[in-house]
Amino acid sequence: MANEQLATAIKRIMALAKAGNPDAVYDGYRALFESPEFLSYRSQDQRQALRLMVLSKGPSGRPTPAMIEAHRAAVVPLTELVSTESEPADHEMLGICHVLLGNEAAASAIFKAGLAIERERSPQSDLCGALMRRISLL
Repeated sequence: MANEQLATAIKRIMALAKAGNPDAVYDGYRALFESPEFLSYRSQDQRQALRLMVLSKGPSGRPTPAMIEAHRAAVVPLTELVSTESEPADHEMLGICHVLLGNEAAASAIFKAGLAIERERSPQSDLCGALMRRISLL
């Protein structure tokens, strides 16, 4: 990550994760994604930070309020990435957020849109398989 402020925030969040405080981790991600600076970071830096949270194995069981709010905060930058960059991996992350938030219809549409793009680019890719699995689970 090129931006020092972003790197510092991620290091703080990782320290909270090592300390075993998942709600504080999700609060840290929420604050990061809601910060006015986050959308000004390079898209690849945003994507990397979002990936750390969205694709991580969170605590098992019901999502906590902190987890839900962090995913809700991630929707804004992910929606921006999806609309400006059309990267299927961004569609996957945005769909995952919508699933966690209980918006399964939106998640399905987002996964399908990402799958269509990825099929055009690389029909045999692992991402195609992942998106198809996610669609089948809804």
